Amino acid sequence: MTQASVREDAKAALDRAVDYLLSLQDEKGFWKGELETNVTIEAEDLLLREFLGIRTPDITAETARWIRAKQRSDGTWATFYDGPPDLSTSVEAYVALKLAGDDPAAPHMEKAAAYIRGAGGVERTRVFTRLWLALFGLWPWDDLPTLPPEMIFLPSWFPLNIYDWGCWARQTVVPLTIVSALRPVRPIPLSIDEIRTGAPPPPRDPAWTIRGFFQRLDDLLRGYRRVADHGPARLFRRLAMRRAAEWIIARQEADGSWGGIQPPWVYSLIALHLLGYPLDHPVLRRGLDGLNGFTIREETADGAVRRLEACQSPVWDTALAVTALRDAGLPADHPRVQAAARWLVGEEVRVAGDWAVRRPGLPPGGWAFEFANDNYPDTDDTAEVVLALRRVRLEDADQQALEAAVRRATTWVIGMQSTDGGWGAFDADNTRELVLRLPFCDFGAVIDPPSADVTAHIVEMLAALGMRDHPATVAGVRWLLAHQEPDGSWFGRWGANHIYGTGAVVPALIAAGVSPDTPPIRRAIRWLEEHQNPDGGWGEDLRSYTDPALWVGRGVSTASQTAWALLALLAAGEEASPAVDRGVRWLVTTQQPDGGWDEPHYTGTGFPGDFYINYHLYRLVFPISALGRYVNR
Repeated sequence: MTQASVREDAKAALDRAVDYLLSLQDEKGFWKGELETNVTIEAEDLLLREFLGIRTPDITAETARWIRAKQRSDGTWATFYDGPPDLSTSVEAYVALKLAGDDPAAPHMEKAAAYIRGAGGVERTRVFTRLWLALFGLWPWDDLPTLPPEMIFLPSWFPLNIYDWGCWARQTVVPLTIVSALRPVRPIPLSIDEIRTGAPPPPRDPAWTIRGFFQRLDDLLRGYRRVADHGPARLFRRLAMRRAAEWIIARQEADGSWGGIQPPWVYSLIALHLLGYPLDHPVLRRGLDGLNGFTIREETADGAVRRLEACQSPVWDTALAVTALRDAGLPADHPRVQAAARWLVGEEVRVAGDWAVRRPGLPPGGWAFEFANDNYPDTDDTAEVVLALRRVRLEDADQQALEAAVRRATTWVIGMQSTDGGWGAFDADNTRELVLRLPFCDFGAVIDPPSADVTAHIVEMLAALGMRDHPATVAGVRWLLAHQEPDGSWFGRWGANHIYGTGAVVPALIAAGVSPDTPPIRRAIRWLEEHQNPDGGWGEDLRSYTDPALWVGRGVSTASQTAWALLALLAAGEEASPAVDRGVRWLVTTQQPDGGWDEPHYTGTGFPGDFYINYHLYRLVFPISALGRYVNR
């Protein structure tokens, strides 16, 4: 097959994909693909409703049906499609099903229990799982790390203050300090003895290590708790919890959520309820009602199922969709592109959030991930929105509003650059690693340091705005070059993984003026070529975060990861290379009849090593961009 025929087939596939993407656009102008995670979200929703006394038979049955549907043949649950069994996820799913009335003697429950015991039992689950069990008297509070609410009073310069945590962790920790202080128990009529092993806790780290020091500090905090509950410090603790409650309430979003993400949402509801806020209080009512907007119900052969999105990504999805359509050749004034741009301009964040603690005086601007998240815009979304908006042409008044929003966003993003030249997603200089040593922190990333993918998107944005020589761009390029991996790739913080990082950095560096012939670019291209699958696609398993020697750059080919690799190769001028030819052929031959691509594998990252995401629109927007840039070069 000649290159001309490949290009012809690619053009036909591109046209089908564009038609499908346009069919998914909301009448308001935005796109929103489902954000799929794992069953801990549904399990914890049932536990939340049990704790608050609002669990209903219908919700229980539909949710349990979904959890059962995601169980694998070996009785386990994983954190991502085709991933290894995960102990904590399996325990939460098992307890939720038992709460729903599943017989522990049923085959699917026996299989799950056998795996749990073999993996170490409840005793080896993460802190968050055991915290949920403690709420119902199934785990002793004394065996959990302590989080004193008095943390709320620590100034921002003091170690371990709440602004040392990443925004997602900060919003989770503050309500958990209230829960940890009050230590509620609302017993439920079930036992989990069959998934206990009686194993003793792991030995402590040596006292002279940082982690060992904090483990022993936790003992002192438990002693302080007894004083704070009954002694002279009681008033101070009450004042701390009141301040924490005020902090929580001030950060509730318009849609009732906290940060638009599940963990701070559910813990904030629990914390405020424990402090005496009734379920019909406006704050709790909005919070509970808001969960409905994150709920998906559908009919299956086994009956109705109910699942929840841990987050939603309309701003991100819409920006990527606009870029994809422009890459595909739709004109800048196409009505669908204009509608999306107007919607994006309307979503601009114009108020200061927690980011202002580290950057006081910086004027607000930019965009967040979700429909309603004014407290936490992020630099990554902002960069992608600006890259999209600069390629749209609106009518005079609307165009002026668009350009003003882009100017404000550019000022804000530059102001959010960390002192080392890179960018984190939500905060600047959120790099203090001391919080990682706390006994509580055994799950997920809890700080927000600069990452290659975010920094690349911002460098590409600044270059597209004609700011190649701006000091922020120069520092960003320097940061990216300094953080290239020895093998030539870049680590991907928010996407899987080195293919995502490399697919973001190469186009950004070239846009910023780095020649494709320079050693860093050639090493990156060579790495991509060496990691192309025999079928012509690219894939990288999420286990590359925890087992890099085996999985970096390796995995089942997926549409989104193949597109990321192609975007890098095309940016480097490799459109005539065999690797590009084979990658384009893979996209063409795996396209579905509806114009999209099938992608059950997760390629998005929440917390490296712990929490992963399948963005359902990734399988469409990124292939459109890759095919569009290939066809229209």
